[in-house]
Amino acid sequence: MIEQSESPIRHPNTASPQVMTRRGWWLVLLGFVLPGSAQVLAGNRRLGRIGLVSTLIMWIAGIAALVLYLTNPEQLFSFATNSWFLLIAQIVLVAYAVLWFVLTIDTLRLVRIIKASPLGRVLILALGLVFLVASTGAASAGAYVANVTSGTLGKLFGTSAPPEDPTDGYYNILLLGGDAGPDRSGMRPDSLSVVSINADTGQATMIGLPRDMLNVPFNESSPMYKRYPNGYNKCDVSACKLNSIYTEAELRHPDFYPDAKAEGSSPGIEATKDAAEALTGLRIPYYVLVDMQGFADLIDALGGVEITVDKRLPIGGDENLKGVVEWIEPGTQHMDGYHAQWFARSRHGTSDFDRMERQRQLQEAVLKQFTPANVFSKFQGIAEAGTQVVKTDIPQDLLGYFVNLATKTRALPVQKLELTPANGIDQDHPDVPEIKSKINDLLHPKTTPTN
Repeated sequence: MIEQSESPIRHPNTASPQVMTRRGWWLVLLGFVLPGSAQVLAGNRRLGRIGLVSTLIMWIAGIAALVLYLTNPEQLFSFATNSWFLLIAQIVLVAYAVLWFVLTIDTLRLVRIIKASPLGRVLILALGLVFLVASTGAASAGAYVANVTSGTLGKLFGTSAPPEDPTDGYYNILLLGGDAGPDRSGMRPDSLSVVSINADTGQATMIGLPRDMLNVPFNESSPMYKRYPNGYNKCDVSACKLNSIYTEAELRHPDFYPDAKAEGSSPGIEATKDAAEALTGLRIPYYVLVDMQGFADLIDALGGVEITVDKRLPIGGDENLKGVVEWIEPGTQHMDGYHAQWFARSRHGTSDFDRMERQRQLQEAVLKQFTPANVFSKFQGIAEAGTQVVKTDIPQDLLGYFVNLATKTRALPVQKLELTPANGIDQDHPDVPEIKSKINDLLHPKTTPTN
C-alpha cells in the first residue's frame, strides 16, 4: 500500500476511473514530449532509458545544428548536401521512426485505457494516435527527404572534379538556356550568360552574351583556337554565331574535348565556355545548362512566378500572327510554367535583345522564388523537375558553400550587363578589349579616395 501511494503512476488505483484518466493523460503527454519517460515511470525502464538517451542525443544534435547555423552556416549546408551525411541521416531517422512507434504503442498499453472514464478512453486514444502519426510521420518524412535529396544531388551535380577557388574574388558560371522544347529537335543554346558571384558579399552580376554575336574569339589555350585563330568565322556549320559553337563542337569536333563527358560536361559546352572566357576575360570553371521545357516544369513545381510584362506578347502563331493561341497581356502577372516559358521565348514584334532581357528577368524572378520555406513545402515536385531541368559540373562539395552564398545573393540586387548595341557593343565585330573593360569596371569598381 505504501508503494502504491508513493508511486501512483506505476501503481495506480485501477478501481478509480478518475485516477486512471488523469494518469492516462500524463503518460501520453510525457511520452510525446519526452519519449521514453512513460516507460521509465510506469513500464519497462530499460526501454525507457533507450528512449530517453535517444531523445537526449536528438536534442544535442538539434542544438548543435542551430549553433552551427548561427556561427558557420556554410559548414552546416556542406553537411546537409553531403551524400554520406544524408545516408546516415536517413538511417537514423528511420530508426527514430521505429523507436517512436514502439514507445507510443507501449505507452498506450501502459495507460490501461479500459480503466479510464468512457469519454477519457476516446480522447486519450485519439490524442495518442495523433502523437503517433506526428512523431513517426515527421521522422519518416525526414528520412524520405534525405533520400530524395541525396538522389537528386547525385544526378544534378558533378563529383569528379575537385572544387576550384574563386578567381579575383569571383565565382564565374556559364549559364546556358537550352531550347529543346516539345516543338524543337535537338538542343542548342538559346540563351547564354555568365553569372559572376562575389565570393565574399554574394553580389551577383549577370553578363548577357547575344547568341547571334559573330567573330567571337578563342584564347590560345582553347582547342578551338587552332581551328579559329582569328575568331569564329568561316566555320564548319551554316552560321558562325556564338550559339553555333555548341553545335559545331558537338557534331564536328568532339575529339577536341575528349574528356568532357567523363567530367560531366560535353564538347559543345566546353567550346562555348572557351568562347565566353575569351570574350569576357573571366575564368569560367563551371556551367549550368537549363532546359526550356524542364524550366517550365520547375516553375510549376515552385507554384508559379510573378512577372511584370511591359509589352503584349503572342503565344504561338507565325510572323503574321496567324495561329496565335493566346496573348500575354501587359502588367504584373502570376504565371505558370507554360506562360513563363512563352514570355521568355516569344519572338513576334521583338528583337533577340528584347528576349535576352526577358530571359534575364525570368531568371531573377525564379531565383527569388527559391526560399527555404518554398523549397521545403514543394520539395518533391522541385526535386523531380530539377533532375529534368538542370545539368551542371559544379562539384557537390561546393554546394554547401553556394547555398550559403545564395542567401547573401538574394538580399542584393542583381547587376546586369548585356553585351548589346544598347551598351555600345558591335554584334558583328565585337571590341573584346572594350567588353573586358566594361566587365572589369562593373566587377571591380574604382573607389573614390576620401579626403
